[in-house]
Amino acid sequence: MTEFLDAAVGFPTVLFTSALVVVVGFWLLVLLGAAESDSFDTDVDTDALSLGGVPVSVSASLVIALAWFASFTGSVLLARSGMSGALLHLFGAALLFASLLFAWCVTRLVVRPLAKLFPHDPGPSRQDFVGLTCTIRTGWVDADFGQAEVRARDGSTAVIQVRQSGTDALAWGSTGLLYAYDDTGEFFWVAPYDTALEPPSAA
Repeated sequence: MTEFLDAAVGFPTVLFTSALVVVVGFWLLVLLGAAESDSFDTDVDTDALSLGGVPVSVSASLVIALAWFASFTGSVLLARSGMSGALLHLFGAALLFASLLFAWCVTRLVVRPLAKLFPHDPGPSRQDFVGLTCTIRTGWVDADFGQAEVRARDGSTAVIQVRQSGTDALAWGSTGLLYAYDDTGEFFWVAPYDTALEPPSAA
């Protein structure tokens, strides 16, 4: 057991051990809901390292875990080799870079199939509906009640909650304009829309 502990806290594995502790802590926060798995996607570009297609946290965690494993295994073998002094430090430095290279190569292979689980297109957002017209699907719409059907720009449809601040006539089948979204109430503000005001389509 002492041999393995010495390898984990000795050079070069100790560098990866510290990083691995941070990685484990981060994923614990993700499990607890205190952090998002894609928190670093806007800060780091992994495409240049051929590690794109998955969240930065995933690719970085793989690199760190694999580098730790390679360095740990190499450190145990070096300790058993009986080398000491400058030669041991030289091989330790070489192991540091070899572990990183190994981790990068394996991670490149792993992220390719994993990328299918992380599509680049996040899909339509509720904010994408703002500015679109909708068809009222309830008998009336007021400040507390109302539903409408909206067609997204990709052709999909959705039934949404709508509210209006005035007393305009919005009944079943009428057309409304979604002009704002209320995050707290999770509904859209709607106003009557006259289709006659639409510009004629180009022939």
